[in-house]
Amino acid sequence: MPIVIIFALIVTVFLFAPVLIVVPMSFTTSQSYAFPPPGYWTGQYAKYFSDPTWYLPTINSFTIALGTAILTLALVIPAAYAVVRYRFKGRAFANMFLITPLLVPTIISAIAYYKYLSYPKLVGTHIGVILAHTCLATPVAMLIMAAALKGYDRNLERAAMMSGAGVLRTFFYVTFPVLRPGIVVAGLFAFLNSFDETVVSLFIAGRAASTLPKRMFESIQLDTDPVIAVVSTMLFLLVICMFLLQALLRRRQFHGS
Repeated sequence: MPIVIIFALIVTVFLFAPVLIVVPMSFTTSQSYAFPPPGYWTGQYAKYFSDPTWYLPTINSFTIALGTAILTLALVIPAAYAVVRYRFKGRAFANMFLITPLLVPTIISAIAYYKYLSYPKLVGTHIGVILAHTCLATPVAMLIMAAALKGYDRNLERAAMMSGAGVLRTFFYVTFPVLRPGIVVAGLFAFLNSFDETVVSLFIAGRAASTLPKRMFESIQLDTDPVIAVVSTMLFLLVICMFLLQALLRRRQFHGS
């Protein structure tokens, strides 16, 4: 076996070993963190699904993440079209400005969003959290969409228009099917970025729009409830499923091209 493959396996084990410890801890019979577990049962999972202080933040997280993904795509798709397809004054500045949030520390962004959203009284609301998460997800989603558009053959659009198709018909029947994998990947990233965001949620979510990462942070600070291992395990499985879905979409795009 080549030394490079061995090194890659070592790095993989090093990265995943701490995460895999959480899985058996989620089945523990102990009422606190303990590894190895003294016994195994599914009571911690039953506690998670029956405790509103856990499942309500989970529902909030899914709702906010879905809203963030939709709003991010609604902003990023036309913005990527403008930056990639057209030449206009200030194009370089606009492109740089769209990815600026990547350079700002999250804690600074959280304070800024809190101050900005406090004026329209959106702090502690689902809409306020969605707006803040959208600002954080937009830069990378923008890069994904721009890369998809740069690799798109515009001759397909020209052929459709020469055949009599209008702009909208060309987009929905020609452009959109080709760019769909890139759009889905950008949406998945926005969804996962919102679902995993903690710092901004601590400042903006409040009690009514409390998210799952915020609840997990509070659990670590206030108690040693092993239910957090259940949540960590399910989030790990969610990320794996999203990763497999993204890989499947990229594979279909590769074979389709």
